[in-house]
Amino acid sequence: MIYPKIPLAQTVIQLCKAKNIKHIVISPGSRNAPLTIGFTADKFFKCYSIVDERSAAFFALGLAQQLKHPVAVLCTSGSALLNYYPAISEAFYSDIPLVVLSADRPKHLIEIGDGQTINQKYVFQNHILYSANLKLDLKDEKNIPLTEDLPIMKNLEDKLERFLGFQKDIQTHNEIEINTSINTAIIEKGPVHINIPFDEPLYETVDKESIETKSTDVVLKEKPVDSYALQECYEYWNSATKKMILVGVNQPNQIEQKWLDDIAKDDSVIIFTETTSNLHDDSFLPSIDQIIAPLTEKEQIDLQPEILLTFGGMIVSKKIKSFLRKYQPKHHWHIDKKKAYDTFFCLSMHVEASPNQFFESLLPKITHYVKSDYKETWLAVKDRRLERHNLYLKKIPFCDFIVFDLILKSIPNHSILQVGNSSAIRYTQLFNLNKTLEVYCNRGTSGIDGSTSTAIGFSVVSKKRTVFITGDLSFLYDSNGLWNNYIPNNFRIIVINNQGGGIFRILPGQKNTKNFDTFFETKHDLNAKYMSKMYSFEYLSAKTGQQLKNRLENFYSESYRPKLLEIFTPRIINDEVLLKYFDALV
Repeated sequence: MIYPKIPLAQTVIQLCKAKNIKHIVISPGSRNAPLTIGFTADKFFKCYSIVDERSAAFFALGLAQQLKHPVAVLCTSGSALLNYYPAISEAFYSDIPLVVLSADRPKHLIEIGDGQTINQKYVFQNHILYSANLKLDLKDEKNIPLTEDLPIMKNLEDKLERFLGFQKDIQTHNEIEINTSINTAIIEKGPVHINIPFDEPLYETVDKESIETKSTDVVLKEKPVDSYALQECYEYWNSATKKMILVGVNQPNQIEQKWLDDIAKDDSVIIFTETTSNLHDDSFLPSIDQIIAPLTEKEQIDLQPEILLTFGGMIVSKKIKSFLRKYQPKHHWHIDKKKAYDTFFCLSMHVEASPNQFFESLLPKITHYVKSDYKETWLAVKDRRLERHNLYLKKIPFCDFIVFDLILKSIPNHSILQVGNSSAIRYTQLFNLNKTLEVYCNRGTSGIDGSTSTAIGFSVVSKKRTVFITGDLSFLYDSNGLWNNYIPNNFRIIVINNQGGGIFRILPGQKNTKNFDTFFETKHDLNAKYMSKMYSFEYLSAKTGQQLKNRLENFYSESYRPKLLEIFTPRIINDEVLLKYFDALV
């Protein structure tokens, strides 16, 4: 087996291995060659070569999203590193562990006009859990270099002794920083950055490692729920007749079923679940906008909760945000180990615990349920809305709304559903999903920039079929996500092509003007046919409801290549149908 000659490269590789970081996403470069050589030569690691750093980072994010363990991304120096930023910010707000490894020039070559150099230290400081800046190894050549850390000495023996002392200090510093970074990613669930300077020569190898590192243990401590906060929650919970639980982005199987069953028995509690919450029960209220949008002022006042309990990540529904900001609860508690956002401007308590911890501490204390018709009232509303929803589907022409209805009903049981941002996730929210599906979406920053790459990364390490639904602009924006050799044959992409950014037609604005078409909607005539051919996808298309039904019949069947289904919908009609939908629900 071969190893990079540079001790610093050996140190990084050894500690990644000790922390069980197996998946390394590498973008080509020269300055990162010592690490690339070491990672790819060791069979412990699964290495992926992805040229576009922005796509590579989202691909790694998708891997980590599925694995629930840190994945490393490795790039060369210079602007390559900056292309990681969109995925790093997504990982930061979505609590996904990423270890960013950036090769760098030695300090004396930075800010002197040398090629492919930028100031890489703390470059992600606003969206990173930890930034480590490693120190360059001192050279072990006979003619030992004099650096700013190694003053001139007349005696060679003194010089050697000082050299060894400096190198030992450097090695200790680097091991501490690498251990701290990776442990932070594991414990706190988020991105960390390790900046690694290498001096030339970069490609030299040895057949035996020259150093042995020490890995510090990852200590996961689970704090008990604060007893004072718990007592306060219990007192208010026990007396309130109108309690609302709102669940945002939530990984599948995170909440024990017995606690969901207990909550479902309480008539004073309603539970709004987003598509991304991955929680299901007949007594829960999915399709939030469907229920909230047509409410009269009196109904909104009746729905106003005394207690709002939230957990999970970001909320998609703008309508529930608007409602709860206007009709604020007396108490808003957010349950999360790390953070609590004051989304509705009325946050009164951050309970630093997991939802399971909180429910396990609170619910057994509830010996009786307060009398209330709160849940019954809103379950009746839910039934009426669903009836009107189904009637509306029978009246409208072929459009985005019809397409989402047909697609979501077609996805096979126990599939992974990855959804693109913007219109795609908002349409998906309007439908009751198959309970066996696991749903994911990049809602940390809600950007369209890496949804395809994330979905593909997820599919590579998933044992289940992954289906990705996206809009045309999002798909075209991240088309480099298809530029890799790892896409499984059972991966499926569905592109809804409405010739532009359809969501802007839903928002208030001067539609059907040159300014709007060009700079907001960004109208286009592009399609995915030739791109599918270039990346060896089987391509299908549909322009009518019947064509779509026909294409979906065999779309999910086994194949020797991944498949892409492109659905063309009428650009002008889509927004009118959606806007009238909420009126039809009354």
